[in-house]
Formats: sequence, C-alpha cells, structure tokens
Amino acid sequence: MRIVWLLIGCAGLYAQSSLDVSTGLDGMVDQYLTRIAEQQWTATAARVAAIRTPAEVKERQAYIRQRLLEEIGGFPKKTPLHPRITGTLSRGDYKVEKLIYESQPHFYVTANVFVPAHGRPPYPAVLGTAGHTVEGKTAELYQSVWVALAKRGFLVLAYDPPGQGERLEYIDRATGKSLVNAGTAEHTMAGLQCLLTGSNIARYFVWDGIRAFDYLLTRRDVDPKRIGVAGNSGGGTQSSYLAAFEPRLAAAAPSCYLTSWETLWSGPGPQDAEQDFVGFLKDGLDFPDFLIAFAPKPIQMATATRDFFPIAGARATYATAHRIFEVLGVGDHMGFFEFDDTHSWSQPRREATYRWFARWLQNRQDDGAEPNLKLDTPKDLQCTETGQVVTTFPNAETVQSLNAVLAERLYTRRAGAGGKNVAALVRARLGVAVERGAPAWNKRGEIERQGYRIERIEMQPEPGITVPALAFVPSGGPARRAAVLYVSAAGKAADAGEGGAIEGLVREGNIVLAVDPRGWGESAPGAGVRGGYSKSYQTAMRALLVGKTMAGMQTSDLLRAFDYLSSRPDVDPGRISMTGKGNGGVLALYAAALEPRIAQVTCERSPESYRAIVRMKVHEGLMDIVVPGVLRDFDLPDIAKALGPRCIVR
Repeated sequence: MRIVWLLIGCAGLYAQSSLDVSTGLDGMVDQYLTRIAEQQWTATAARVAAIRTPAEVKERQAYIRQRLLEEIGGFPKKTPLHPRITGTLSRGDYKVEKLIYESQPHFYVTANVFVPAHGRPPYPAVLGTAGHTVEGKTAELYQSVWVALAKRGFLVLAYDPPGQGERLEYIDRATGKSLVNAGTAEHTMAGLQCLLTGSNIARYFVWDGIRAFDYLLTRRDVDPKRIGVAGNSGGGTQSSYLAAFEPRLAAAAPSCYLTSWETLWSGPGPQDAEQDFVGFLKDGLDFPDFLIAFAPKPIQMATATRDFFPIAGARATYATAHRIFEVLGVGDHMGFFEFDDTHSWSQPRREATYRWFARWLQNRQDDGAEPNLKLDTPKDLQCTETGQVVTTFPNAETVQSLNAVLAERLYTRRAGAGGKNVAALVRARLGVAVERGAPAWNKRGEIERQGYRIERIEMQPEPGITVPALAFVPSGGPARRAAVLYVSAAGKAADAGEGGAIEGLVREGNIVLAVDPRGWGESAPGAGVRGGYSKSYQTAMRALLVGKTMAGMQTSDLLRAFDYLSSRPDVDPGRISMTGKGNGGVLALYAAALEPRIAQVTCERSPESYRAIVRMKVHEGLMDIVVPGVLRDFDLPDIAKALGPRCIVR
C-alpha cells in the first residue's frame, strides 16, 4: 500500500477567513476538557481524603501501582546488564567510574559512578536522575549534587536519560548534534510513537532506573538496604516515578516537579512526553499518589516559590501526602522544603537534599553545607568512545527502534487484522458513543456565489462544543441531491475558494458540508507556545489525561455532522459520501467504519498506516491522530479493507 505522510493539519496553521462562522472558539476545546478534568481531580481528592486507616492506605498504594503500570504499558523482562567500566578518574576523596550497562538488550545506558575514597564500605547509595539538559548526567548543576554526595560518603550512580547526554537518539552524523533538539524534543518525537503501541516513553526512563538499582546490588561497596533516589525537574519527575515503581528504594528526594494537576493544568499546562500518562486523571490519580505509593519510607519534596510547577499545587500535594503518612504514624517521613527562587536545583534545595539523605541513609545530622566543588567537563566524564551511544555501538537500540519492534509484535496479534470486527474495535478504542442524532444547529447567514450559495452553520454536538460548518448548496436542480461531508485538517475554508476543490464537487451537483471538527479550523488552539510546548500539543495531552483523544472527539463531531446532513430536506440520505484530506482522511476512515450509510469515503494525501509511522525515524503531524494503543487492535489498512469498495485512497 502506498504510504503518504502529509504534514498538515496542526493547530496554529489556521488563518482567519471571511468564511468563518463563529467567534471565540479558539479556547473551546481546552475549556471543555478542563470541565472534565475538574470533575476528575475533585473526585480523586475526595477519595484520598476519605482514607482513614493503614489498610486503606495499602489498598490505595496497590491501586496506584496497578494503574501506573498499565498507563506506561508495563515493563520488559529483565535481561543481562552486561555492565562495563570504560575508565576511572581519581579525584582525591572520591573517584569516578565510567559505566555502561544495558537496561534492555543493546539499549545502552551511560552512567558515572561517584565512589567515596574515604569511610568504610558498604556505602549508602543514591541514584542520580538528570533533568532536561543537553549534557544529561554531566551538567554542572547535577554534577554538583553527585560530587557533594560522594564527598559525604554516598556512592552515586548518575545516568543519562534517553535523548540527553551521550544518549541522543536522533543524531546528525555530520554535526554530531540532534536533528530535532536534545531533551524534550527527542522525548516528544519518540513519545508520540510510543502511544500508538499503548505504552509511554516514561516506561524506558523508569526501566533504566530500575536496572541501575539492579546494578548497584551487584556491587560489594553498596549497602542494598540504603539506596535512595534524587533528581531535579525532569530528574524530579524520574525520581518521583521511581519512588512509586521501585519498592526496594529506601529514601527519595525529588526537586522542582511535584505540584497538583489543578494548578498545573492551565498554566503552564502539560509538559514533556514522559510526564503525561494516558488516562492519569480519568483513573483517579494525581501528583500526591507518587508520594503515597512510597509511604511509609522517607521522601522529601524540594520546591521553589517561583517555579513554573506551581508552588500552590506543591503545598497542596504535600498536605495531602503528609496526612496519609500521619495515618501510618510516620508524619516526619514526609518532608517538605521550600525556597523563594525559581525553577532549578539551586544550592538551598541541593543542601536540603544532603540533609535529608544524611538523616535517613546515614543516621546522622548534617548541616548540608555544600563545599567548593571542582567539577569535570562532559568530555572528562564521557563513557563512550565517540561521545554518543548510537555512533559508538553499531547495534545500539533507541526508544524508537524498540517501540517499532513492540509494534511489530502487536501487529501480528491485532484483533482487527484484515478488517475483522473493525467497527467495534474503532468505537471502543476511540470512545465514540453509540447514541447519536442530528445535533442542535443554527444558521449564521449566507454567501451567494455564481451557481450556488454558502450557508454558515453552527452545530452543537454536545454541551460546550460548537462545530462550525459551511454548506455549499447548488442553485436549482432536484429536490434532493447527493451530498459530500468534507473535512480537511487545514480547516473548512482551505478548499472553499472560488475555483477550489469544494466548488468542483458543487459543480458536479453535490451539496457539500465542510466541517471544522473541534480543534481544527476556527477552534484550533492557535499558534505559538505555552510553557515551552505548542498549544495544540498541550490540548492533545489534556485530552489523553482525561481519557479522551482528539481523533475520537473529532470523529464524533463528524458523525453528528453526518446526522445533520442526512436530516436536511434537500439531501438524499442514501447518497452521502465523505472526503478527508491530510489527517482528515484518518477521521474520514473512522467515521465510515462507524457509519455504514456513508456511501463512499475518499482519502486524499492522508497517512495510511500507523505501523509505518512507528517505523519512521522522524515524523511530523502525528499529534492530531494519536490513538493510544491502536496497534493492539487495528491499523488504518484494516479499516480500508473492511470498507472494501467504499474506500478510495488518492
């Protein structure tokens, strides 16, 4: 099958047009999702507030771990680590070992092990999780913590996350730099593909940390009962996750991450790909659950009053978690440190981390004062021969390549292979309601053109959602005509000009209804970024968090538009076809799979295979049509197969 990947349809490309129907729709989808999210986090807070006994805490913890594991797609089997030390640096009162291990076969993790040269082993140890810096584990901000802890008698294993440090996965071999920008951009590139297999890129981050813990257990100089985890920002994310997923940890100290979804939701909004779990809010989870899962073991939140992770949310999360620790009789095991500065692992928060680990892993009091530190360069600490895993090891796997292998395994077992039971699978995966009917609608005026008129139509498929549409109606002719439901990711007005594609269909005698399903055209989130992420990306992530998808909601809009079109007295309901352009072609396939009365569906320059998308090294335009776990059930060619002669691909 021909594979076309057309990079259009992203929100923000829409330009105001004289064919606009409504006003004030640019924030509509976010407002709709916010109402759902508010109901979900309010219900979650009430459930957690009702916990009164240790038994109820234990029940909550089991629920948290089960849901989190499902949301990230589970973990792979443990395989040999094949650890190797590629060099050692002597730094007086500590040494640095350059470590490479395989968290999965050929998935190489680069790490530095800071080993005290004083005191008596076995030492307490700390897993060091790096935040979103290009340098990863060797960034000066993070290296300061690793060295200061080593000087205090802790063995520290600090490792690079995927897409950072020596683990860039989208290398331009000519420049040695990332093709898509290191850090969050690499995470998003692979992260969207992971969603198609029903997993999350966080699965790889967390597994690297779990296997780092396994490696520490092989060392005689590490006390297996005294291993903690610490990190800031993206590392605060990872350390919070490991607190929930790794029961062998003895203490934790995440910095500048934990807040509440109620305060994060609107400003700055959803963040990196590994920080947004599908169905997280729908499943009744919130930030305090990472802390609750760790109870009764000691964990400290380090926070900044002027962080973009809102301090009000951090305080609320602490209060919620602290009460649960008190139910267990260990209120002092839930720590909270706050300092009046901005997002960073600043010295006050670093020193609070030292005090926390000294107390709980060394059983001593420490003033936490950070000494003057002499740090190494990233080159000094380099573990690989070339400075990058993918250029050092010809067989190196990446998140993209491992996810592609997973996709192939799923593809061979998908329930909808060859078009079997596709309608039921599409409905379940997209969450499209069975009950329908013509929506409430209003006519907002007309435009006369030679040989036809354009009616401006507003439809309300559900409360809070307005779907603008243009009905192109030929002059004269039969009382009932054939009709075309037309959807383009570029917006309903993109092909509506005189002499354009829609006019061509009208000249052939068709009534054409061009629709802007929610999030496209007039209700596109708008151009620009918010909190460092595009507005359209954040809208899509909000949908996933509450258990919805943009594709599912937009398909519902198109089906209600079909109901409107078939209810018109000038339309022959037995002769309604559909045209989808770009990503609109995917929605058209979904709609046709769920509505057998659509006589024919034409997909123009549309992506034809999710399987092909996960195989791509670099992709664009995927955000709008992400359906988590879709490859577990079906692929787009399966829908085309089920539609048979009803489907035309151009």
